[in-house]
Amino acid sequence: MKRFENLNLEYKREYTDQIRKAVIAFANTDGGAVLVGVDDDGTVRGVDDVDGTRVRVGNLIRDSIRPDVRAFVSVTEEERGGRTVLRFDVQRGTARPYYWKAKGLRPEGVFVRQDAASVPASEAAIREMLLASADGAFERMRSLRQDLTFGAAAAFFRERKAAFGPAQRRSLGLVGEDGLFTNLALLLSDQCPFTLKLAVFEGTGKTVFRERREIGGSVLAQVREAFDYLDKWNRTRAEVRGLDRVDRRDYPPEAVREALLNAVVHRDYALPGADLVSLFDDRLEVLSAGGLVRGVSLSDVLLGLSALRNAALAGVFYRLRLIEAYGTGLLKIREAYAGAPRPAAVEATDHAFKVTLPNRNAAVAAEPRRAAGSAPAPDARADAVLAALRSRRELGRADVEALCGVSPATAARLLARLVAEGRAATIGRGPSTRYRLP
Repeated sequence: MKRFENLNLEYKREYTDQIRKAVIAFANTDGGAVLVGVDDDGTVRGVDDVDGTRVRVGNLIRDSIRPDVRAFVSVTEEERGGRTVLRFDVQRGTARPYYWKAKGLRPEGVFVRQDAASVPASEAAIREMLLASADGAFERMRSLRQDLTFGAAAAFFRERKAAFGPAQRRSLGLVGEDGLFTNLALLLSDQCPFTLKLAVFEGTGKTVFRERREIGGSVLAQVREAFDYLDKWNRTRAEVRGLDRVDRRDYPPEAVREALLNAVVHRDYALPGADLVSLFDDRLEVLSAGGLVRGVSLSDVLLGLSALRNAALAGVFYRLRLIEAYGTGLLKIREAYAGAPRPAAVEATDHAFKVTLPNRNAAVAAEPRRAAGSAPAPDARADAVLAALRSRRELGRADVEALCGVSPATAARLLARLVAEGRAATIGRGPSTRYRLP
């Protein structure tokens, strides 16, 4: 009696590359057997070159299937009606999903068994297999993309004088035991699909946008670019206390830094959507996907308890000295706001975490907020020039004209006033005069 193909049985009349699909599908599903030398209807044809066919199938499995599935494949010879049939038994693998190397971790490269056919797996099925093989940790899962580059990350490591060679990538967790890139590598790569969305709003609501930007690429580069972008809008105000002049930023830079690092390091990357950074006249909000780690309360976190969702990613940031110790970020934010009219606030839901930084100068802010390079209101021009002097060390009159969008005469008057008030000093004389902080 003929036995036809089914969920766990596949026939091949002779050697063919299609054997690869059946092996992948069985390893990804519930196992099965491939019989070479049998027609689709169960008619036994036999294998003429048994040893040669055994070698060819073995080479096909070794060279074209990833991860290595050979530990789950065994081969035996069967005699049927006087003819020799090769039987390749495939067990369900432990490193699913297995895939065709040339096609990658995509539906056209990953197969599962349905009835008597080996069919492409859906993206959802691939993710489920990845999640199961990584014990639920997103960063340890194999990346669906393997064509990753690390230009930004490598530059970051060089800048911090940290090695970033093959050995370090493996020890950090960018490469798994199967030799493939993990999702941690995806986060650090130039191809990272997760982004930060930044927006500057008019007033205290989300009705009118002043400016918006979306930042992609390596999460290392995202943190730096986001901080630089926000620093452009973070004004400095001067306050006179007795004989001393004290400059104070709207938002403590260290608090902004920690809020951004917290959002990137602790985000739940299994959830869709981008992290959101919103700047209003009276506050800065940093909203990240993913609530608290299970079993940890908000009061635990505020006391300094560190429960890491992405331990390997945090390890990378720690090695690069971007974070000093686990669990100190929110404490630093609270310390930065010690004595401020309003403290920083932290909120958490099941699927989101938000840090709100109040504008420390909001009570005295009168002029509209403007980005560097636009024409600020007269009372804000001095702040813009002083902020530029802090970053550039020196400015000429033409620099001030471009920075503030004013005429040569207005720029000259502004600089003369800053010098007379002792807030700026001159270098040289005449048309080539330069200005610096005193």
